[in-house]
Amino acid sequence: MKLTLKIWRQSGPAENGSFESHVLDDVSEDSSFLEMLDQLNEQLLKQGDEPVAFDHDCREGICGTCSLTINGYAHGPENSTTTCQLHMRKFNNGETVTIEPFRAKAFPVVRDLIVDRSAFDRIIQSGGFISVRTGSAPDGNSIPISKVDADKAMDAAACIGCGACVASCKNASAMLFTSAKAAHLNLLPQGQAEKDARVINMVNTMDDSGFGNCRNYGECSAACPKDISLDYIAKLNRDHAKARIKEIFS
Repeated sequence: MKLTLKIWRQSGPAENGSFESHVLDDVSEDSSFLEMLDQLNEQLLKQGDEPVAFDHDCREGICGTCSLTINGYAHGPENSTTTCQLHMRKFNNGETVTIEPFRAKAFPVVRDLIVDRSAFDRIIQSGGFISVRTGSAPDGNSIPISKVDADKAMDAAACIGCGACVASCKNASAMLFTSAKAAHLNLLPQGQAEKDARVINMVNTMDDSGFGNCRNYGECSAACPKDISLDYIAKLNRDHAKARIKEIFS
């Protein structure tokens, strides 16, 4: 395959960025999108040019690091797929592919295609804990949990924190991420003690980080590589309303 790559280049957070175009020949249809970027960087190094900086780690769709906007879509045109799992057979020979970082006020560009997503870490740190004794693992049957709640908690815990929900939202809202991270603890008995404080703290931190408001457009769930449901946003809204009422009248 022969591709024209239109890639965002930015030398630092305080610098102005712009798109650069590069032609890449002999791209295998079986290679992943990140392997294609590796091929581009090898070509740039041979030419004596600076390689393109982009985030990657596991390359197995687990870590959520490979966050790119490809042809206007977070993680590219394939549904339920991270960038590292996207294969070049999804593109056509001779196509122009536009690649840029996730765009959001709360995700400032560090360099080229890399953004700072530490705002997500702050949201998790503000409420992502439970007060249980550490040590050896408890017996699996010591705390009965219904299969319905266990399945919902596991579905929420599938969130990899990639930021596609933010990048695809018109308001750059982090409600899907925050609701998933809150729900996977709040749905379980172990998470009930801090439930109210967790929800309030996580929502406050989300707002303070510069994320926009949720308008229920649904792009976040559609772009999510793990198919996190909008139902978790509804649950977060209910839990937050209850927690605020308790806080006011306590």
